[in-house]
Amino acid sequence: MSFDEDDHVVLHDKHSEFDGETGTITQTMESMFGDTTYTISFEDGQEAGVPEDSLEAAEDVDEATVEDEEDDEEDDA
Repeated sequence: MSFDEDDHVVLHDKHSEFDGETGTITQTMESMFGDTTYTISFEDGQEAGVPEDSLEAAEDVDEATVEDEEDDEEDDA
């Protein structure tokens, strides 16, 4: 399954501080070998270069909650 920008995903990478957390894809990149990697934005940071097999689609993300989080981020800036 491929993902697009603004999709909500759960990261599964035991070496990441964001393992098991839900984030939003902010960028997709394709290597010269045709592999796609992603940059995921989390509440406390971001993770870049994440391969597709380390991600799963987040279930039932409440859009109102996501919008509230985005508004909070804008207020902090």
